[in-house]
Amino acid sequence: MQNKGIVRTLAVLLFLVCAFYLSFSIVVNQYEKKAKEYAAGDQAKEYLYLDSIAPKKVWFGYTLKECREKEINLGLDLKGGMNVTMEVSVPDILRALSGYNTSENFNRAMALAQEKQKSSGDDFVTLFLASFREVDPDARLASIFATFELKDKVTTSSTNEEVERVIREEVDGAINNSFNVLRTRIDRFGVVQPNIQRLSQSGRILIELPGIKEPERVRKLLQGSANLEFWETYDFAELLPQLAQIDRELGAANLATEEAEESNVESQKTAEAQSTADASVEELTQAIAANDSAAAAAKEQAEAVENYKKAHPFFYILNPSVNQAGQAYRGPVVGTVHYTDTAKVMAILNSQQAKQVLPREVRFRWEVKAIDEANSLYRLVALKAQRDGRPSLEGDVITDARADFSQISAYANVSMSMNAEGAKAWQRITKENIGKSVAIVLDGFVYSFPTVQNEIAGGNSQITGNFTVEEAKDLANTLKSGKMPAPARIIQEDIVGPSLGKEAIRSGLWSFALGFVLILLYMIFYYGVIPGLIADFALLCNVFLLVGILSSFSAVLTLPGIAGIVLTMGTAVDGNVLIYERIREELRAGKNMRKAIADGFKGAISAIVDANVTSLLTGIILAVFGTGPIKGFAVTYIIGIISSFLTAVFITRLLLEDYEKRDDAK
Repeated sequence: MQNKGIVRTLAVLLFLVCAFYLSFSIVVNQYEKKAKEYAAGDQAKEYLYLDSIAPKKVWFGYTLKECREKEINLGLDLKGGMNVTMEVSVPDILRALSGYNTSENFNRAMALAQEKQKSSGDDFVTLFLASFREVDPDARLASIFATFELKDKVTTSSTNEEVERVIREEVDGAINNSFNVLRTRIDRFGVVQPNIQRLSQSGRILIELPGIKEPERVRKLLQGSANLEFWETYDFAELLPQLAQIDRELGAANLATEEAEESNVESQKTAEAQSTADASVEELTQAIAANDSAAAAAKEQAEAVENYKKAHPFFYILNPSVNQAGQAYRGPVVGTVHYTDTAKVMAILNSQQAKQVLPREVRFRWEVKAIDEANSLYRLVALKAQRDGRPSLEGDVITDARADFSQISAYANVSMSMNAEGAKAWQRITKENIGKSVAIVLDGFVYSFPTVQNEIAGGNSQITGNFTVEEAKDLANTLKSGKMPAPARIIQEDIVGPSLGKEAIRSGLWSFALGFVLILLYMIFYYGVIPGLIADFALLCNVFLLVGILSSFSAVLTLPGIAGIVLTMGTAVDGNVLIYERIREELRAGKNMRKAIADGFKGAISAIVDANVTSLLTGIILAVFGTGPIKGFAVTYIIGIISSFLTAVFITRLLLEDYEKRDDAK
């Protein structure tokens, strides 16, 4: 064979690449074992441990999270994954169809229908219509649903029966749209062999995602309603006086409570004072001497912190965005909060006391990403609502979104295009807010709040926010998939284990091992020790390459995939059998070993190519048109055919030609 050096070099490189990708599975397996030992059977504790070390670099500069993304994935039938049941909110669909009607009859009917839903098996639309008639038998549905969006279907003269038919059609269409949006998002997420089904007319959707290792990322992607909003913002300086007043009032309340507690323990303090007075002067002197200056300073600092906490309970947990002189920084950032205190801050800001002080239009939202490496500190942003309490512009005007890269920044961003209506509104918003920030909010979290430098016309904009490539792709996919008419929430979620049980996995592995060993023994028995071992080594290389290529493509291995590997082992030796038989024929014809090997490969190559091409075509057809287990089998089989051809034609020939140089070769 010519160019042996090139073949050897390429073979070594291919094996090194496969070994590199397989190493991620080994590393992840080691850390998962450590997690199991640490958790001692507590699954929640195990997940918490893995999450805590996920950002740490553990292998060749890769973090554990990145290693888990690159390891070979197992399907639901082998390792498990996520099983999620989601429900589209029909009440939210009805509110959207009504144009967010605020009439008393509509709100009472909605509340009554939601109460009935707790004990009734009827769908929500039926319950709402019955409740609407119950609230006011003479009321007309057209007065609620004759909106601009339904102007072609509902008019002020439409009968209740006509409106009911339109409502049911719209709700059913909205649920179907949500189903399609979820399916599109899952496809773009890159999950192999997902299963998504709509369950009857209840608005529920069943989703099975095999091989998922980031449940939190999946939850965000599935539950995101693509509810993109553009909000005007307050400058923090406008709100600092009101927030300081809230802080002072809470501090005064703490002081009053503390004084009341001190008065209740006055007698106890008197007794303690008497006890101190009875102590000898020598004991007091020794006690004072025992406290060094460092301890005294630490105590003084701790007391100062405690006193500040009592006097400023709000600003103690919310670090306000001010400089050392107490002046507010420019921009809409109110302050920074540790993630454990975010609920406390929102409880204070949503309290009746705070609402009496703060402007009616103010809304507070958290940034989507933490500002520190430990992912513990989040910034709070002050938004300004319109008179109706809604944002200045909503995301239904977005016509396209894509992940992009800036030439002046190392971070990814998301480019958006708007329709004519959105472009006009966006031009007005940017014109009125030059020098101020406009916040870009998705599903209640602030992704960016850039300062408007000038008026933006044309409707082409970018969302920036120090995104990674992965985050930018997720955001763009969510927006491009379409806006759901109502959010879909997860009502049931299971991180499932092997659905076929340990016995099925054990059987699959035994079949793999038994078939492998029998083939190895047969080749040695029939062709001799050395030629048989060469064929066996080629078979080992074939399996190694097959698994390595699966890992490099981040493919999901299922039980049918194992069947494909077993079948590959059986057919992989076909090439070696053809080659060996042709070499035997050449030897019987009187040729020497070197000439017999060369002619044997030359004569067998056409038959090997024919056999592999026909098998490959069959595998491709199964992969393209098959679903579920069939597709899993086909993908593994295709890779096995390619790897078996490479090992039979190149690896086996290299080894045989080296063997031929030995004196005892036969």
